[in-house]
Amino acid sequence: MASMKDVARMADVSISTVSRVISNTIPVDPGTRRRVERAIKSTGYKPNLMARGLRIKSANLVGMLVPEIRTTSFSTLIEFVEESVEALGYNLLLGGTGGDPDREERFFENLTRRHIDGIIVSLVSDRSHLMRLIDRTDVPVVIVDRPFDRKDLPTVVMDNFRAGQMAGEHLLSLGHEKFACVTGDRDITIVRARLDGFRDALGKSGIALDENAITEGHFQYESGVKGVDTLLDRGVKFTALWAQNDISAIGALNRLRERGYRVPGDISLMGLDNVDDSWMARPALTTIAQPYKEIAAAAAELLLKLSRKEDIEETRIVLQPSLVIRESTGPVSS
Repeated sequence: MASMKDVARMADVSISTVSRVISNTIPVDPGTRRRVERAIKSTGYKPNLMARGLRIKSANLVGMLVPEIRTTSFSTLIEFVEESVEALGYNLLLGGTGGDPDREERFFENLTRRHIDGIIVSLVSDRSHLMRLIDRTDVPVVIVDRPFDRKDLPTVVMDNFRAGQMAGEHLLSLGHEKFACVTGDRDITIVRARLDGFRDALGKSGIALDENAITEGHFQYESGVKGVDTLLDRGVKFTALWAQNDISAIGALNRLRERGYRVPGDISLMGLDNVDDSWMARPALTTIAQPYKEIAAAAAELLLKLSRKEDIEETRIVLQPSLVIRESTGPVSS
């Protein structure tokens, strides 16, 4: 990575001259400025915003990156993170990556060049480029929700395998034997963990979840709608459907009713997250509650310890989900 010294050498000026060009606070001869600017471009040097005097004036700043800001699950997580970091005396700088690994990388690099005390990240997916950036930055980073498969990285997550097990166990307890599942993107670690847990619970009862009974979505309302259409058009017979988040479950709920199915009379349906939409649905949605408040508090506390260079007892904190039974699941129809 190019340094200010490299720029100064190429432009044949002093480091202080390079600093004056970057900060733009002291006049510099136009010809010299052009040489420095060409050298910056040629070397690929990325100025540190603190060195430029563009340092953010408010101290105690935490950055946060999430794949989507508008979705209810992430907005819930953001709300609790903001509450948690503010309680510790920090302000939150938020960025939505739109599920784009390149955008995620650019935003992360921008944060590390600012005066920032730490960054909380929910990764795009397995396609994320952040591992190499995290390894070379001095800024403390805590991963939440969507982790890397590395135990040495400070991480706070829900036990997604257990969440899948709980969904399967609940539906099995109601006598169901024919199952289907609407997942999120399967290049996201938590999606695979949830599916593995669901399959594990069914397998312990001697039931195999056929691949034909699984549809892959994007954790969106439309994923539930399209998932139901796909399953029914394939001719899959099921009395219980688990969608891996509440929003896609609500999409599935509405589509099932449009296609003439009663919930839970004909098909029991459940989601995951326990966001506000789940209890506002009709029928109210049975779901697996994600411990958002606990995740946020643990991530903020871990980040604070890292920023203070305190010893941490464990780098990977795994919190447990809980089952919330409402109206959308019931005994299998005889």
